[in-house]
Amino acid sequence: MNVTSATDSTSRSSSTDSSSATSSNTVDYNTFLQLLIAEMKNQDPTNPMDTSQYMSQFAQLSTVEQAMQTNSKLDALLSSQSLSQANGLIGKTVSFTDSTGASFSGKVVSVSINSDGSIATLADGTKVAVGPGLTISQS
Repeated sequence: MNVTSATDSTSRSSSTDSSSATSSNTVDYNTFLQLLIAEMKNQDPTNPMDTSQYMSQFAQLSTVEQAMQTNSKLDALLSSQSLSQANGLIGKTVSFTDSTGASFSGKVVSVSINSDGSIATLADGTKVAVGPGLTISQS
């Protein structure tokens, strides 16, 4: 069945318009329910769909939405943990060996966090990736 509109023009709400404008690739509960109602209105009355199929689809949508919410909360938690660890590095002395084999040491004055990880800036301006090979000691 091809459904071109999930709602009548008289029952369209502004909240569904804004949600479809912001994210056209996702389906939220309102969109799902609108599609479900449209499907129920347009089904063959002599051969209706099984209600367990509707409930199965709704349960799957709920599971996916909960997983997405869990992922966003985990991202926030990891970001918070990264900030706490970065704060703990400021004022510490770090030493490392670069790819040429030269050893460097210095006091951390700031730490920036980006998508690739944490970057510590030493007192002399040297930037160091926080990760394997970095030794941290008390100053």
